Amino acid sequence: MVLFSLVATHADIDLETVAQLSTGASGIATSALAGSPAVAGAVVLATCNRLEIYGEAPHPDAVGAARAALITHISGASGLNDQLVSRAFSTRTGAEVSQHLFSVSSGLDSAVVGEREIAGQVRRALITAQHEGTASAGLVRLFQAASKTAKDVGAQTALGSRGLSIVSVALDLATDLSENPDWSAKKAVVFGTGAYAGATMSLLRERGCTDVSVYSSSGRAASFVATRGGTALNEDTLPGAVAGADVMIGCSGSDSRVEAGELARIRANSPQPLIAIDLALTHDFDPAVGDLDGVELLTLESVRLAAPQEQAESLEQASSIVAGAASAFEQEREARSVDSAIVALRRHTMNVLDAEMEKVRARHGCTAAAEEVEFALRRMVKQLLHVPTVRARELASNGQQDAYIAGLEALYGITVESTAGATVAGAAGSGACPVDHNAAVHNPGAHNPGDPGPAAGDIRETA
Repeated sequence: MVLFSLVATHADIDLETVAQLSTGASGIATSALAGSPAVAGAVVLATCNRLEIYGEAPHPDAVGAARAALITHISGASGLNDQLVSRAFSTRTGAEVSQHLFSVSSGLDSAVVGEREIAGQVRRALITAQHEGTASAGLVRLFQAASKTAKDVGAQTALGSRGLSIVSVALDLATDLSENPDWSAKKAVVFGTGAYAGATMSLLRERGCTDVSVYSSSGRAASFVATRGGTALNEDTLPGAVAGADVMIGCSGSDSRVEAGELARIRANSPQPLIAIDLALTHDFDPAVGDLDGVELLTLESVRLAAPQEQAESLEQASSIVAGAASAFEQEREARSVDSAIVALRRHTMNVLDAEMEKVRARHGCTAAAEEVEFALRRMVKQLLHVPTVRARELASNGQQDAYIAGLEALYGITVESTAGATVAGAAGSGACPVDHNAAVHNPGAHNPGDPGPAAGDIRETA
């Protein structure tokens, strides 16, 4: 199995294209898995300034087909042609995948370096994929490691202590543009009930803004304000709230947006100026809103340009943590890649031993002598398997697992299968003589120094 990712971010293309690519992003993973055997797993990370698809393919040669399948599905959902979609995405494989995701989750690849929202978005992307059944075992490990890395960066560097976010930078800009910087005197209208809306509500409270109204075209405003405070708006009460607002903040990215003409009509008699902050990837506010008299429009691009530069020391320390975590993840992944080879060698060796012991029992019966022979042989086999198991781990850590697998096939004719369905067979012999001498004899309680433990595909998600 091989991990890969398709990446389209603010660093490479304009945000408008990112927004178009993200149309229908929620269904990409499911449709790709159903439509192409080259896609063994997929997790979609869609944020205000990026669309990234992390995938797992059965083998390296399948990455091209997997990418093509994903491009086709993205094209169909967004309405953009295949060539444009393909050019928008860069493709990463191997160690580049973990290095990039760990940087993203830690906020090092954000418009606001060190922003805290992205770590939660990475976690939610995995949760969504697990809920939809598209997260393979390898992708679960990748995203869990990314979340742990983000926590380490937050705990060990100044990036975490500053607590910067896209929302906080946007509110700082709004403060600078306001005639009165006192947020306790402002009326705010928030569009949306998602993660950014939640972060916005929290930061508005921190700044002393208590007059906050929330509108959601999906009708979730009432339940949203029930736990966060504020006033829920509907279609009837929204115009009045916007007319009296000092600030309106778009966080929803819904299909219905506030048009410039509509806003001009609603605020025709409003004496106070309005600051419109559009944090939605697909725009909650018509860009022409910024041309209206008395209205200042702040966008994600405004936030990106105004984002403060982090101190070089903090960035260097965070980058070092990310690099170390990515290296450790890749080493562990390489080690896991030989689990199936170790299992295959053990199974082959134990099957030979069991066949020979059946001959002994058929000739001598269940005698003490037969049991002693079996005990001695199994102990010898365990010792013989120890060195090949250790060598497998060593070669894998150096990226030479293919040489080990080729050696097994050349010397023993062993075909190494995927670890996903591998089980450890023929662990050791039973202490009691079996009734059926034609059955293989095992002792699941015996310890084997060559035992690789659970098959690599047996993954348990940690809390």
